[in-house]
Formats: sequence, C-alpha cells, structure tokens
Amino acid sequence: PQGIDKSVFDSFRQAMHKDRSQFFLDVASGPFFGFNRFNACKSEGQIRSWWQQGMNTSFKTAYDCIRDFSETDFTEDLKKIDIPVLVLHGDDDQIVPIEASGLKSVKLLRHGKLKIYHGGSHAIHNLNVDEVNKDLLDFIKSHQH
Repeated sequence: PQGIDKSVFDSFRQAMHKDRSQFFLDVASGPFFGFNRFNACKSEGQIRSWWQQGMNTSFKTAYDCIRDFSETDFTEDLKKIDIPVLVLHGDDDQIVPIEASGLKSVKLLRHGKLKIYHGGSHAIHNLNVDEVNKDLLDFIKSHQH
C-alpha cells in the first residue's frame, strides 16, 4: 500500500515476458542502481552481474517476485516481530520508495532502527558496500549479549 502504482510493476512483468534478457539489462541500467540519474557513475560490471543473476533465476520465480514485493502488504507481519531489526534504505530508491517502505517499516517494528543512505538507490548493498557492512557489523555488535 502507498507504494509505486501497480501499473509500473505490470509494465515490468510485460517487459520481462516480451524480452526477459533485455528487461534485466534495462532495469539494471536505470532505476535499480540509479544509473538513470544525472551524473551517475554507471558500472557495466554491476549491470552485467545483475543481468546474470536475473537470467539464472527461473522465469516464474522472477515474475512472481515482482508480484510479491509490489502487491503484498507485510504490515501485520512487521508488527509481530519482537527482535531488533535494522532497516537499510536509500533515500533515492526508485524501485521501493523510502516513504512507502523504510519509513513505514521502522514505525511498525517494535525494535526497529532505520539507517538511511543519502542518494542511495535500491542497490545500496552493491554500491555502498563498505558503509552497509560497517552498519551491519555495528548493529550486530550493539545487540550481542
């Protein structure tokens, strides 16, 4: 709820159905990594790696994944989680906007902590590797008994 309009994800599924290989190149070259932004430093290696991962995934799994992350409401599930959770989110995520996901999720979690990556795309785990790893380790260390 309150995310990107479903028609965007319907177009993703249509593009995947029409030409799966090109779909994975187009999404990686654009919104997934934020390479469609002005002055973005495009990485051909990241694009090809993401394309390879997509092509190694079964069509059904990739197709269903789009439905699952765009049409499933996890609100009640998040409210039930009673352990510390670190929510990592880029504030320029064009796939899953922070307003509809990261900001909302951390409010629903009993023990949620939100880390926002300024200018971060959907692929912060690929493009902000050192910062993400440090934040994960710091979070884990802060919750060891």
